[in-house]
Amino acid sequence: MTEVEIGRAKRARQAYGLDDVALVPARRTRDPEGSSITWQIDAYELELPFLAAPMDSVVSPATAVAIGRLGGVGVLDLEGLWTRYADPAPLLREIAELPAERVVARLREMYAQPIQEELIVQRIKEIRAAGVIAAGSLTPQHTAQYAKAVVAAGADLFVIRGTTVSAEHVSQRAEPLNLKQFIYELDVPVVAGGVATYKAALHLMRSGAAGVLVGFGGGSSLTTKNVLGIAVPLATAISDVAAARRDYMDESGGRYVHVIADGSMGGSGEIAKAIACGADGVMIGSPLARAVEAPGLGYHWGHEAFHGEVPRGTRTHLGTVGTLESILVGPSTTADGTMNLFGALRRAMATTGYSDLKEFQRCELTVR
Repeated sequence: MTEVEIGRAKRARQAYGLDDVALVPARRTRDPEGSSITWQIDAYELELPFLAAPMDSVVSPATAVAIGRLGGVGVLDLEGLWTRYADPAPLLREIAELPAERVVARLREMYAQPIQEELIVQRIKEIRAAGVIAAGSLTPQHTAQYAKAVVAAGADLFVIRGTTVSAEHVSQRAEPLNLKQFIYELDVPVVAGGVATYKAALHLMRSGAAGVLVGFGGGSSLTTKNVLGIAVPLATAISDVAAARRDYMDESGGRYVHVIADGSMGGSGEIAKAIACGADGVMIGSPLARAVEAPGLGYHWGHEAFHGEVPRGTRTHLGTVGTLESILVGPSTTADGTMNLFGALRRAMATTGYSDLKEFQRCELTVR
């Protein structure tokens, strides 16, 4: 493993982001129609290999249903406005109109409203009633408190998502969530993350998770790098976690844990490179926040933007480019990779000669 010298007392590993790598065509090419991008996670087979990020600017009950009908999974933020207010539409309009200097303070006020368990149940049932996969997300801090309501509502997939999620959290303030025990007792498949290293991913896989999220999420709305100095070069992180998946398969006698790249993918090229680095699927936010149906009305923000002590996110204006359908499966009216995300993935696979996602993980890469 290559390390570079920062100074006499410190060495660091060279790591790569998705912008640093590129796909290499093979000797064989295919017709795009001959490449399959279906993805099966636990008992659920998806036409498109993605989860929509649990962010109020991206997923509402209505967009979760629309995303499900298009072949993905819309993950609802169960700590967001939709579980704090019976009708958050006026608040979403207000967020879009706020002057920049008022955003953090007003978001804190809005999200100070208590989470209502009955709304958690209602929202999940709304999504499930439409006949699509019902998925909801909680942070580790609230998972134990609201998990029973999520399961009682009939959720198909449970996401535990935070800036960093570990199987060995240490706290002096409260008893930390025992992920292994929690997942074992829960009769719903769990996707947990983010993680960024081989060891952290391996420990999370041993907890029983069906999938692990690689990265911090947030993407364009996240300022963790500037505020905390923490960043994830995603190409290296995905590859490391894919190695943990391989070793865990050997250790567990064949149990496969899905690797899901989360964040830092604003266009179709990044999605293709994430899967080529070893991801089974992706979790995306900002590309979907550009949809005309998106509840953020062209704006994008996440949990970190209204953190009570150290906000490390921002409300970002992304504008709109088209419908959810055109963004996900086309047709595209732009040439910048922000539309027909999964048509482009299929074409990338065909151009490099691969017929399915597992094969595509073997695609050769170069460092640019």
